[in-house]
Amino acid sequence: MTYPFELPDLGYDHDALDPHIDPRTMEIHHGKHHQGYTNNLNTALESYPDLHNLTGEDLLKDLSSLPEVIRTAVRNNGGGFVNHSIFWQVMTPGGSGVPSGALAEAIDTAFESFDAFKTIFQKTAAGQFGSGWGWLVVDPNDNLQVISTANQDNPVSIGLNPILGVDVWEHAYYLNYQNRRPDYITAWWNVVDWDVVASKFNSAIG
Repeated sequence: MTYPFELPDLGYDHDALDPHIDPRTMEIHHGKHHQGYTNNLNTALESYPDLHNLTGEDLLKDLSSLPEVIRTAVRNNGGGFVNHSIFWQVMTPGGSGVPSGALAEAIDTAFESFDAFKTIFQKTAAGQFGSGWGWLVVDPNDNLQVISTANQDNPVSIGLNPILGVDVWEHAYYLNYQNRRPDYITAWWNVVDWDVVASKFNSAIG
């Protein structure tokens, strides 16, 4: 997707992830927060037609090449646009079980087991200070890593390919979980779409 960026459809109803993520949170998160990032990204890029053929990921991969006057706006709002687009994609009503195939093998290689991976991911995401994201990423050597990023920063800006992300900004969970971020992440595992994550992994390793 290139300029003008449009809010992507969820692909499911606001109540489809309930009780793990409640309908009101989904409505506000998608329709207000993600829409806000989308609008602000378009505004930042409006006067720069030479950037209009770039995707959100393209913009974030080389932030230093952007005009300084819009660099921070693109980092924050482009990140918000791309991060949330990934977030909606990797969730599905009822989840999709556990990883299989090449992704499962890569998880076992990197983390010894799926359960060990979940423990590391949960600790990393829950431990992100302040607002941010927890990620499963593919590095340039096609290996898996778990990292967190602050605010709306995206791993592509540091040369990593995100295939799974969880939003740990308070707006993602506060209505139901208040300050209980670990409980939210524990519940979130129930709606992860491992088929989509596997597809992203396969694309990342070529």
